[in-house]
Amino acid sequence: MKKTLRKKHQSGSSSNTAQQMPRAGFFRRLLAMIYDALVATAVGMCAAIVLVVTFVVLLKNGMLSLQGYQEPADLIQASLTYRLIIQIWVGAWVVGFFLWFWRKGGQTLGMRAWRLRIFSTVEEPVTWGRLFIRLVASLGGLGTLLVLFDIKHKQSLQDRLARTEVLKLTKEANHHKNW
Repeated sequence: MKKTLRKKHQSGSSSNTAQQMPRAGFFRRLLAMIYDALVATAVGMCAAIVLVVTFVVLLKNGMLSLQGYQEPADLIQASLTYRLIIQIWVGAWVVGFFLWFWRKGGQTLGMRAWRLRIFSTVEEPVTWGRLFIRLVASLGGLGTLLVLFDIKHKQSLQDRLARTEVLKLTKEANHHKNW
């Protein structure tokens, strides 16, 4: 088995500490994903509210045309353009949620609650590009199913493609002062 370097991007922790931590199993990852799905849903809802309210204010004040509709809500629901803009806006915020938390601390809120963190398996830092590959390769969580079949290495599809690993932290290592 190839020995991997478990070095967190922009790490303040030593790689020796990381090498002592086991890779996270499927069920712990699943619980973190459920937690993160709830948080991502809340982020998406807040982002949608901000944009919809902005559209309503602009439409009500005549800054945007109502295009013959009586109410802004009718236009927004009927217009493919408005709906597409809202969906792209919400998607960007949800993607940004995951990428920002992974980049800044190596863990999302759900990962923090379940004491998981992303580490690099190579000497390179975890870049925005690698994190984006990780997000896309997760296939909405389906990539994590590979952990069930990879009993020896416990790596998901996104771990393999982005050259990362998810480790189970100790309580002390999960404390934000140890980052």
